[in-house]
Parts: sequence; structure tokens; C-alpha cells
Amino acid sequence: MPQMNRTALATAAILAFAATPAAAQDGGGLTITIGAGAQTYPQYPGADSYGINPLPIFGFRRAGTPMGFEAPDDGIGLGILGRDSVVNFGPAVRFQNKRDEDDVGAAVGNVGFTVEAGGFVELLPAPNFRLRAELRQGLGGHKGLVGDIGADFIVRDENTYIFSIGPRLRWADNDFHDAYFGVTPTVSGATGLAAFDPNSGFYAVGAVAGLTYKLGDNWGLQGYAGYDRLIGDAGNSPIVAAFGSRSQFSGGAGLFIEFNIGGRRSR
Repeated sequence: MPQMNRTALATAAILAFAATPAAAQDGGGLTITIGAGAQTYPQYPGADSYGINPLPIFGFRRAGTPMGFEAPDDGIGLGILGRDSVVNFGPAVRFQNKRDEDDVGAAVGNVGFTVEAGGFVELLPAPNFRLRAELRQGLGGHKGLVGDIGADFIVRDENTYIFSIGPRLRWADNDFHDAYFGVTPTVSGATGLAAFDPNSGFYAVGAVAGLTYKLGDNWGLQGYAGYDRLIGDAGNSPIVAAFGSRSQFSGGAGLFIEFNIGGRRSR
């Protein structure tokens, strides 16, 4: 999950804040957003078990500009053409938790922690509508190629809140499906599950909603809720049927603070 990288960024921001004089600043610089909360999501794709995990919150923008929009499930990345560009693209990174046989409760095979690295392209045809697609290659772990397609309807007040909601469609290749949903003859013999050789294709359809709400000049709340339904070969996997769930929920909330660094100090 993305929170690992955001934790490192948040730590850097804390250090920057600690070194910044308390005097108010204006005339340029950056507005840093930093905070924390808690979130829950499936332990691995197809799981019916959940854990409570930290939810780091981090962002930055030019001082004096409104809050920027990012969907809760966006990969970690940076748009090459700028946040307000109608067309944008850039790198995207996500993280996928490991799956241990002990988590499943059967000898279906372990899948290591995976770094998914790739890129995104997005289209912002109107201020309240965004289309985005990501494609990422798993490095280690499942070693698969995965992609996400999403649309977001955005409602916002520049100084108070941003709310978004939209559908998601998730795709993966054969390596990803084999890692999480396949049952080899060996595994079949050890567990009694029917042998199952899934193919590449769309494996989940769902929706994500997010909210950022300012509670004061410098404080705010950020939260999200998501749901995915496993479909196709993923939904038909004997592993999911016996030890998991086709319904995949996620959600979290946290508080954040904003402060300025750089620029001219007011007198």
C-alpha cells in the first residue's frame, strides 16, 4: 500500500517544520499538509480478513493556491505537466502487502511484498470530472502487470472541502492471477481445493469516495471509503470461495495540519 512512501515524506516534512520559525510567512513558498489517522483494507487480494493500519497524510502546494485534488487510491506519483493541466502523465508507484499461508489458513503458497512501479495518464476535461489510468509492473512478490481505470466526479469549495466519488475497474495479467487466485496441482493435492488456472483480465470492479474538509484555517479532516467486487477468474477462484471473500472493503480517516515554509516573512 502507498502509505509506506508517504510516511517517509511525512517524516521529512516534520523535520522541515521543526526547522521553520514560527512567524507567519507570505510572499511565495510552499504550503505543507501533514497528518495521520487509521485505515483498514484486506490483508491481501481476495482476503476476508482486515487489519488496522496507519494512514499518513502528506501533500504540498504553492502557498496561496487552493487545495489540489487526488483520489484516495491514486498511486504515488508526480504529474509532469502540472496539477491543473487538462492532460497529465507521470510515474506511479504502489505497494502490495505480502500474503502468508498462515493468513489464508491453508497451504496455498506465499506471495512476497510487492513494489508496483509504472506510470499514469489522466484527463481533466472539466474542473469537476477526471479520468485516470495507471499501469504498473510488480517488482518481486506477484511479479504481475496490473492496471486501474477510474473516473471521479469532484465537488469542491476551494477553501473548505473537496469531495470525490467514482467507479473503478481493475485489470491484471496471468502472473498476478496465478499468484493470488490460482491453484496448482500440488496445492490442490495438499488442500483439497480444485485445480484452477486463471487467465489475465479484469479482476475487480468497484468505487471509491474521498473527502478533505478544513476544520479551521490550518486544521482539517481527510477520509475515504472504497469497495471492490472480485469478478471473472478472480471471483471464481477456489481460494476466494473457501478462504476469502469476493467483497473487498477499505476505508480510513485522519486529521491534518497545514503550514507554510519559504517565502517572505510578514513583519
